[in-house]
This record gives sequence, C-alpha cells and structure tokens, in this order.
Amino acid sequence: MNEDADDALPEGYPHEWEADVVLRDGSVAQVRPIRPDDVKLLQEFHERQSDESIYLRFFAPLKHLSDREAERFANVDYRERVALVVEAGGRMVGVARYDRLTGPDGPRAEVAFNIADDFQGRGVGSVLLEHLAAIGAEAGVREFVADVLPQNRKMLSVFTDAGYAVHRSFDDGVIALSFRIEPTEQSEAVRAAREQRAEARSMRSLLAPASIAVVGVGADPNGVGRGVFEHLRAGAFTGQLYAVNRHQHDELPGVTIHPSVTQLPGPAELVVIAVPAAEVLNVVEDCAAHQVKALVVMASGFAEAGPEGEQRQAELVRTARRHGMRVAGPSSFGVINTSDEVRMNASLAPEMPRRGRFGLFAQSGALGIAVLDFADRRGLGLTEFVSTGNRADVSGNDVLQSWIDDESTDAVGLYLESMGNPRKFSRIARHLSTQKPVIVVKSGNSSYGVPPGHRVRQTNTPPEAFKSMLRQAGVIRVHNLHQLFDVAQLVVNQPIPRGPRVAIVGNSHALGALAADNAVSSGLQITHGPINLAAECTPEQLEEAVEAAFADPEVDSVVTAFMQPAIMQGFWLAKSLATVAARHDKPCLTTFLGITGITEVLSATDPDTGDERFVPSYAVPEDSVRALAAATRYGEWRATERGAPVLRDDIDRDAAESLVDGVLAASPDGRPLTATEVGDLLAAYGIEVWPSTPAHSADDAVEAADRIGYPVVVKSVSPLVRTQPVTAVRADLTNAAAVRDAFTALDERLAPLHANRLVVQRMATPGIPCILATGEDPLFGPVVRFSLAGAPTEVMGDLAYRIPPLTETDVRDLINSVRAAPLLHGHGGAPAIDRAALEDLIARVSVLAEDLPDIASLELNPVNTHAGGLEVLGASITVAPPPVRTDSGRRSLPTA
Repeated sequence: MNEDADDALPEGYPHEWEADVVLRDGSVAQVRPIRPDDVKLLQEFHERQSDESIYLRFFAPLKHLSDREAERFANVDYRERVALVVEAGGRMVGVARYDRLTGPDGPRAEVAFNIADDFQGRGVGSVLLEHLAAIGAEAGVREFVADVLPQNRKMLSVFTDAGYAVHRSFDDGVIALSFRIEPTEQSEAVRAAREQRAEARSMRSLLAPASIAVVGVGADPNGVGRGVFEHLRAGAFTGQLYAVNRHQHDELPGVTIHPSVTQLPGPAELVVIAVPAAEVLNVVEDCAAHQVKALVVMASGFAEAGPEGEQRQAELVRTARRHGMRVAGPSSFGVINTSDEVRMNASLAPEMPRRGRFGLFAQSGALGIAVLDFADRRGLGLTEFVSTGNRADVSGNDVLQSWIDDESTDAVGLYLESMGNPRKFSRIARHLSTQKPVIVVKSGNSSYGVPPGHRVRQTNTPPEAFKSMLRQAGVIRVHNLHQLFDVAQLVVNQPIPRGPRVAIVGNSHALGALAADNAVSSGLQITHGPINLAAECTPEQLEEAVEAAFADPEVDSVVTAFMQPAIMQGFWLAKSLATVAARHDKPCLTTFLGITGITEVLSATDPDTGDERFVPSYAVPEDSVRALAAATRYGEWRATERGAPVLRDDIDRDAAESLVDGVLAASPDGRPLTATEVGDLLAAYGIEVWPSTPAHSADDAVEAADRIGYPVVVKSVSPLVRTQPVTAVRADLTNAAAVRDAFTALDERLAPLHANRLVVQRMATPGIPCILATGEDPLFGPVVRFSLAGAPTEVMGDLAYRIPPLTETDVRDLINSVRAAPLLHGHGGAPAIDRAALEDLIARVSVLAEDLPDIASLELNPVNTHAGGLEVLGASITVAPPPVRTDSGRRSLPTA
C-alpha cells in the first residue's frame, strides 16, 4: 500500500491485521480490515451473491445493499465493531465482523460471516474465524455468539469444525450459538492441520505441475532459460511443456516459441522465469492474467541488490499473492521432482538426480550444484529438490509442510542460510520429526551471516537458543553438507537406532579402535566387541561375527570397519555384510576402505519385504560413528512421549492482561514493573514471590527484621554483584545485633562497587539457588532460560533455553540440559531437590511467556530449590509493546 493510500485510511486503521493466507485449495488470498472506501466493493460482492446466500446471511431477501447500509457495514471503530474482508484476484470474496454486546470492556461479541458463492468450500470462513478470534482475544473479547438458520449447514460447520466447544439453543426458528474463543488444544490442532493441508496443497503446483512454461528460452544454448527448458526435455517431463520469449521470433528445431504467457494455447500451472530482473514483473503480470499457480524466479538483482531491488522484490510478491500464485525465488536454482509421474528437472542442474527417498531443500542458488553433487557422489537418490534463493515467498516451512504427507520421502535435509519464522519452523519440524528424520545445516547462526536479500528480524538471543530450538523439535543439527549426507545415507537406508548400545566388528584393529574411541566420546555404549577378525577373513567368518553382533540383545546398532585384502575378496566381504544386515531390523553401517556412500556392492534384498537394503559406507570410522550418534539421539527423542503443551487451570489471564494493559496505557513505551505489580502479575499465574524490604541504613534493616521475624537475611539486589567475586548476602541472622553487623559489613564492602542496594528478607530453607527467566525476542518470540545461580551462570555460561509452548517433557529436558544439573539431583550425597515443584514453576512461567507477548523480560532470581519445595526470593519484570509474533494465533504468510 502506498503512502497516499495510507493517508486515506481512517484513524486507528490496524495495518497489523493485514495478512496473506493460503486457502484450502492452495491458492493465496488477502485478509485485511474493512475500510470506508469498501462501500462499492461491498455492494458488488452482495450483487454477486445468490438469493439463498443473501437469505442465509440476512434472514431476509435483501436484493440490494443501499449506500446507507453499505456505509454502515464499511465504517467500524476496530474495537467495538470489527470487520475483515478477504480478497482474491482483486475482488472481495468474504466478509466477517463482530460487534461487542456489552460495551468496550465486554467479554462477548456477536459474529456474522458472508462468503462468496464461488469461494465456499475453500476455507475462507475458517480463515476469517481464526483471524477474528485472535483479534477479539487481544481486545479482551472472551466469547463469540451467533444466530444461524438451521439450513445454513456450511456456517454451522465453520464454528463446530474449528475445535471450539460450541453451545447451541433453538428458539423461534434460529439456532443460537456461543463459544469461548481462547485457544484450546483442540482448536490449535485444527488450525495447524488446516494450515498444513493448505500449504502442502500450494506446493503441489510448484513440485508436481501438470504443465510448465519456461520464459526466456532463446537461441543461445548457454542461456539460462534455454538450459532449463532443455533440462526439462532431457528429464522427460511428463506434463505439457511450453517455451516463451517475447524477443525470440525464430523457432528452435521442433519447438514453438510463444511470445507471451498470455498467448499460450493451454494452461501453464508453473512458470519458470529466466529473464533479467527488470523484465520479471511484466512476466508476472502476464502469468496473473493466464491464471498461473506457481512461479520459479531465477533472476538475481532483487533484495540482495539494494533498495531498488528490495522494492522490486516486494512488488513481485505482492503481485503474485494478489493473484493467488506462490513464488520460489528470486535467485532460485530451481526445483526438481524425480517421481516417474512427474520427472521434472526445472533447474540449472544438467542431469536429473537419481530417484530415491530423500527430500532436499536449499536456500542458496549458488550452492545448488554442490548440494546435488554431494548427493550424487554418495549414491543418495532424491524425491524432490527445492531451491528458494531469497525465499521472498516460499520457504523451508512450506516445503516441510508438503513433506509431512509425502509417503515417498523417508527423510529430509535442509541447507538454511537464514530463518524468517523460527517459531513456525519449530512447530512444523516437531510434527514432521515424529514421522521422519529432519536434518539441518544452518550456515552461520541465528544472529550473524544473514545473506543479502533475506528478510530476517534481528534477534537478541545467543546462538545456543537456536540450537536448543532444533533439539526441542527433534531436528538433527549438523555442521556442514558432508555431515548432512553422512546422516542422510544412514537414516534413509537403515532403521532408526532404538538405543545407544553398539557392537563393533571388523578386520582391522586400527579401524576398530578408532570406531570404539569415537563411539565412547560421542556418548554411545560399546556392549559387544570390538571384535577383530583376521585381515584375510573369509565371507563366512565375517557373516558369523556380524550375525552374532546382531543377535546380541544388548546391541542396538552394529558398526563395522573392513579393509579389502584383494578386489574380489573385498567384493564378497561386502556382499556378505549386506546380506546379514538385510535380515535384521537394527541399523548397520560400515567403513569399507575403497567404498564410500550407497552402492550396489553393499546391497541385499530384505527377505521380509523384498526391498533392496543398503549398508552405508563411510571414508573413516569417525564419520560413521558421528552419523550413528546423531541418529541415536534422534531415535531417543522420537521414542520419548512429548505430550501436549503444559497448561495450568489456576491461572487468571484476565487479571494479568488487565494489569499489563493498564501499565502500557499509562506508559506506552513500557517500563519496569513495581514490586507490587510484579507480585500481582506473578500471582495471577500461581507464582508467589517472597517479599523483601529495602534498607538504607542499619536502623532500617533492624526495623525490617523485627517486623518480618527472625531469622532473616540481608543481601544485595544490585545486578553488579553477579559479576564481582564478593559475597553479597548474610544469612541466618537471629537477632538485631547480627542484622546491624551484617548490614554494616555489606554496605562497606559493596559501596566501592556502587552495589550496595540492600534488602532484608525472611530466611529461607537452605537450598540450591536457580535463575528462571524469559523474554520476548523479535525473531523467536518468547524464550525461556534456566540456570543455576552463581558461578554456573556468571562464570561458566551454563544456561539452557527452550521456546514455548513447552510440553512436560520439554520442561524436564530444560532442567537436565544444564551441565550443573547433577547438583539438583543429590550430587555428593546431598538430598535431591523437589523436581516437581521446579517443573511446575517452569511450566507456569512458560505459559505466562506464551500468553503475554508484552513481557519484554522477566527474571526470577534467585529461585531457592530444596527437598521440601522452592521459594521465589526475587523477581523483576519489564513490559513493553511487543513486535508482532512471527507465528501468531492466525494463519499468515510472511510479509513481502
């Protein structure tokens, strides 16, 4: 929207409600707040509706909307009266609104929907309900009500199928509905499932189109467009293929070159645009006119090229989405689908990769050849390959959604240069990881090294938070492409390990020792061997030794390492190894000197399924064991019941939101909360903070101690004391003299550091102090942090991170992730702390962080943990207007 259009908008127009969304059929539409200038669009929308649709919406045969009626609908205040419209292809296809029933602070609102006849069944109503509910919840609405005619089954299903608990009553021929709109486990599951189906459907036009046009096919055999066209022909693309070039009037041998997409004799579901950046937008307009569904833009010169390119890229995405198209690129290397039903090599790769069961995604166009070459040299076949370049529209999240339901893809790998929506990635990857391995290479980290042209919000979290997010989602994180394919060739071709117990068998003591040393250092357990056969061992001897390793019930995986004494003897050894491995459901991998990757030499037929099984071979034992360790950790994650996000029933969200709203109303830029406000906010989430009394003199300290009751502690609450090697607390003070002496000593010691902010507090049970914190990050959203107070945090940097929402398993993993965790479990004979109490506190903080994005920072320090429970002895909270979360409670594509 341009500046002139912005000037014409009403005051308070909520730009943040604008969103591009994917509908059920995979097309793209736009959701936005209604505007006063929508009067004509509303009237045109009404005129297109059938008599039945009009009657079902208005309970009367309202043939026309008068100017007065349309103006009343189009003018809202965006709080008591809210209305959204959906546009597709430049026309209005849906309208939804709510009107508060009990004033500005009322918890209920009446909702109504009207969906274009030709867009019913495409998920427009579901999208509008999601967005209205999220907007209403943010504004304090708690319940939606609606009157629906009994014959309006489609609208009834919009409410009931959304996962809400809908209450019905029938009166005077109308069904009265009511339902609470706060997210529930069921409604969130429904939203995620709908999003996944829609986004996966939108990828089918990109990955399995029935027809393709390549724009930019010229006479020059070295041209990009000509190359892609020839690659599609050489790969035997099964659909209709067209060549387009507005500057080319001569035909290629056997090929008709069309001057424009609009002049194609048939539909083009996917268009590959291989023209200079300056010409791309014109081609996109032609594609819109021809009702193309997906684009691959190979040209560079967009956001990576500076402000002019950024503007060009934004216009590209806006135009494509306005007309329902998805875009891979710019700077895309292309897309590949090796299935026999498609056989699409719409890429710069000269040869179609071999067919396999591994899906591969890479942002970098420049690395496209390298990624495919790695797969080829390993003998690893692919199902699909997608390169998104600048990922202006299609991202790794979209492709992951597609792979969730793809039965031909057994594992997926992603080479990521940046991540625009890590919250959504975490949610999708966790879902996919429960079914198949997800392997990720992330160049740089979440804070640095973002390529030019990639839209990424700045993050305040350290790289460890990104690593924790991947572990939490079950993602296998590797450091380079070499390791990505090391892991891939194992998880694609062998069962996932059930545990860490390993057998080692080989005919080289040196190779076996290397494998054993690396296994131990990688956290694996050697429970069988190493078994060292003679260098000149026979296939029968090898088979007997490996069979014994598989048969051992204390073995989860078999690692082998062999030298080839002679070419033919090595061949028979390899075949024997593969034959034994194919008979068992435990993973087997090898270092077979002279053989690397996936090869027929190390293959055999599974006697149960009849499928061909491969034993992956690695250049050195270190590579094989590292891959096995990664797969083992993934197997352990997958075997652990993750559960649903934690919830607590005794939470007063309304009180917490009211407190935060009140603070921000008076301080729009935000501020730290007072001690009373901190206590009230945490109390709303069932968290009690022990009070403390500031003391500015020894007399103040004694007076406070007398009032609190002995024993007490005197301590500094200055943040500076964390970084200083001084004792800032005096505990177990049982009388006034002890309090006076403690205050005087601390005041004198800390005064030179300007750290003498002293308080008096009731003496707690001696325990282990911990720190629990959270904050709203512009990129990640809420991030929960846990550590043990003192040296583990300040000196060792021993902190653990998790991204809400957390499950009970995530909470336990968060505690166990810190290296100092043994101190909590009774290390050295000390009593173990009350884990249940600590887990409950972390769960409550995680729910608070998820509920309240206005919490810029929250720190509970110290949390005194011990065998009898815990006490929160200190707390600080700062609130501030948050950035819009990248993965909010309503479906939305990234902004262009």
